Amino acid sequence: MKLPIAALLLLFNSASIATAQTAPVDLLRKNGCMACHGLVHKQVGPGFAQIAERYRNDPEAPPRLAEKIRNGSVGTWGRVIMPRQSLVSEADSRVLATWVLSQPPLAKTDGPK
Repeated sequence: MKLPIAALLLLFNSASIATAQTAPVDLLRKNGCMACHGLVHKQVGPGFAQIAERYRNDPEAPPRLAEKIRNGSVGTWGRVIMPRQSLVSEADSRVLATWVLSQPPLAKTDGPK
């Protein structure tokens, strides 16, 4: 059965989109990010939602965060050290930084009722 070229292109583009959507989660797993960071709350380091909240309105945050992923940092979140992740490529660090910064705002709570 022969598929028209347009159908093949549609299938190829759909597969590319699906891969792009799952790439950040795969990178989180591959690089062990979840060993120190929670999705929302602090484990060893801050949760991804906490990071997004801090830098939400900072246009310089994506490249700076990508650099911190690769080179590490200390003092940004207290005395906790973010170790250098030199095995993470520059491209992957940009994907991870963009994903982290895209996390939804933290839910505001009024406390116990």
